[in-house]
Amino acid sequence: MTQRLTLRVNGVLQDILSQRNTPLLYALRNDLKLKAAKFGCGLGQCGSCSVLMDGRRTLSCDTPLWACEGKSITTLEGLGSPTQLNALQAAFIEEQAAQCGYCVPGILISAQALIDQNPKPTELEICEALDANLCRCGTHARFVRAVMRATGQLKEVTPT
Repeated sequence: MTQRLTLRVNGVLQDILSQRNTPLLYALRNDLKLKAAKFGCGLGQCGSCSVLMDGRRTLSCDTPLWACEGKSITTLEGLGSPTQLNALQAAFIEEQAAQCGYCVPGILISAQALIDQNPKPTELEICEALDANLCRCGTHARFVRAVMRATGQLKEVTPT
């Protein structure tokens, strides 16, 4: 049965007409036209659909809309804008931490959740936080460098 649901997405209250069991990912992409979160596996195993819900990384492909009511949802579009990137987005660009780009929104969300909880994570903590995000391009080392850069921990090597 279709119902009207109100979600807070990227700080804005949004009315959605949908079934309560519809995955959050579908509402984000189809109803709200927010395309950063991607459909990967549909089983909550790849991380490409990651969003923040009340500051915690959440897999939107297997989170029903009813579980989102009254919560604050942040997608990659809510972290920054093309003209005003947040520090993490800027660091990913500077480190060229993307190849195909399919997994990057989920990885950015996972990294942001980590930084929000731990502003100065170690390399190991970054690796553990990003472990649940699959990337077939093999740019994991760049992801880690980008998070280290965003948190002010990247040691620059100057050529001699």
